[in-house]
Amino acid sequence: MSEGNAALPIAAVIPSLQPTAKLLSVVKGLCALGFEQIVVVNDGSSADCEPIFDEVRALPRCAVLVHPVNRGKGAALRTAFAWLLQNRPDIAGAVTADGDGQHLPEDVLRCAAVTAGGYEGLVLGVRDFNLPDVPPKSRFGNRITRAVFRFGCGIRISDTQTGLRAVPRDVLPLLLQIKGDCYEYETNMLLETKRCGLPIREVPIQTVYEDSNSGTHFHPFRDSLRIYRLIIGFMLSSAASTLVDLLVFYLINKLFGSALGAWSVLVSTATARAVSSFFNFNINKRGVFASKGSYRRTLARYYALCIPQMLVSAACVTALSALLAKTMPLLLTVLKMAVDTALFFASFVIQREWVFKGRK
Repeated sequence: MSEGNAALPIAAVIPSLQPTAKLLSVVKGLCALGFEQIVVVNDGSSADCEPIFDEVRALPRCAVLVHPVNRGKGAALRTAFAWLLQNRPDIAGAVTADGDGQHLPEDVLRCAAVTAGGYEGLVLGVRDFNLPDVPPKSRFGNRITRAVFRFGCGIRISDTQTGLRAVPRDVLPLLLQIKGDCYEYETNMLLETKRCGLPIREVPIQTVYEDSNSGTHFHPFRDSLRIYRLIIGFMLSSAASTLVDLLVFYLINKLFGSALGAWSVLVSTATARAVSSFFNFNINKRGVFASKGSYRRTLARYYALCIPQMLVSAACVTALSALLAKTMPLLLTVLKMAVDTALFFASFVIQREWVFKGRK
């Protein structure tokens, strides 16, 4: 599509901090391809960059929104989405891109065209991280995050860090509710997409890294902590619940083991699981998965998983203790820890995919 043809009913959104002349080149390229609207967000850049933004303002179908101080990429994207919903009711969707030259205008158009064609989910422009010119930092970071997303979130995507994303207009109100002001916003976007049951389509794009990606504002240590916050939160929730479970199990065995006799393991396991599971359910529902489903319905599903898991745990610990002919409370607790660690992985996947899964 070239300038003069019918405009593409998709808005291109570009958050920008301390831009170079590359930003102007990217915007001009998008203008030539016929985007209906281009929104650039000046996210607290210095006064030296104002001439670049002035040139963007002078281009057709371009708007520049301004944050007086730097608020982060996530905040910049939300500002642009809110502006589009309020000022461009005719826009069919939005595509986000970087203004540093990593996303070629032709690739931005390819992703936008999928949304313009009626796709109702999230479109990702994905790069090939196996190419020799990809910086080691980016290659390693993507591999680790991709593995974490696959196991921790059930999301199978090949480029977790891509900023080239397209969504239909109906999804924009959802994106306004997503938390995170910096790079964690894009990770939270993927998590929320999964939670809401929206599909994800990948579109291969050219892999561009100029000067070893020196122009990026991504800070590996600081922003990685933000990105993994939700995943770390689940691990901490599980660890806290495990400690509660083991403590109650140990105390019941210590105080009432002799009186309970052969029933000690089952009673201790049931009591410990009743206390720790209710504790774990409320943390996971509110703080980890942020499930918005019915409390009773989700609780019923949780215990439909929890009770069989408890029985399997008790049966395994009982069998192992009988096999070893040992009934000491400390040894039984260690055996239970090993068994529950094995059951943890299956339980996590079921919680993620069924118990706390949001409705589409």
